[in-house]
Amino acid sequence: MAEFPSKVSTRTSSPAQGAGASVSALRPDLGFVRSALGVLMLLQLVLGLLVWALIADTPYHLYPAYGWVMFVAVLLWLVTIVLFILYLFQLHMKLYMVPWPLVLMVFNVGAAVLYVTAFVTCSAVVEKTSLKGTRPYNQRAAASFFSCLVMIAYGVSAYFSFQAWRGVGSNAATSQMAGGYT
Repeated sequence: MAEFPSKVSTRTSSPAQGAGASVSALRPDLGFVRSALGVLMLLQLVLGLLVWALIADTPYHLYPAYGWVMFVAVLLWLVTIVLFILYLFQLHMKLYMVPWPLVLMVFNVGAAVLYVTAFVTCSAVVEKTSLKGTRPYNQRAAASFFSCLVMIAYGVSAYFSFQAWRGVGSNAATSQMAGGYT
C-alpha cells in the first residue's frame, strides 16, 4: 500500500493547450475536392457566380423576372459555399447527428427545381426585356445558358446524393459520417 502514491501521475493540462489542437484539425480535405461531389460543387459555384454576375451587370431591377433569377442564383450560391466549406474542412463530421446524405439530397433536389424555374424565367424574358445584339441581351442570354448548366449540375448532384443516401456502394456508417462523397 505504501507504493501506491509513487505510481500515480498527477499531470494536468491547461485549456489553452487543448484549444490549439482543435484549430490545427481544420485542414482542408483535398480528397473531397477531387471527389465527384467536390468537383460538382466547384462547378456549381463557378457557374452560379456567372449567372448572378451576368444578371447583376444589367438593369435587372426594372424587370421582376430577373429579381427571381437573382434570388435563386445568389441564395443557392451562398448555401453551396457553406456546404462546400463544411465538407472541405470536414466540419460535417463534427455534426454527426445531422443526416448529411439526406440534407445534401434534399438541398440538391430543391436547388435543381429552383434552377429549372430560374432557367425558364430567364430564357423566357430575354427577348422581351432587351434588344437583340445589345450588351444586356447578350449578358441575359449567357445567364440563361449558364443557368441551364447549373441546373444540370445540381441535377447530377441530386442523383449522386440520392445514391449516397440510399447507401449504394458503401455501408451505412461510412455513408453517414463521410457524407457519401466518393
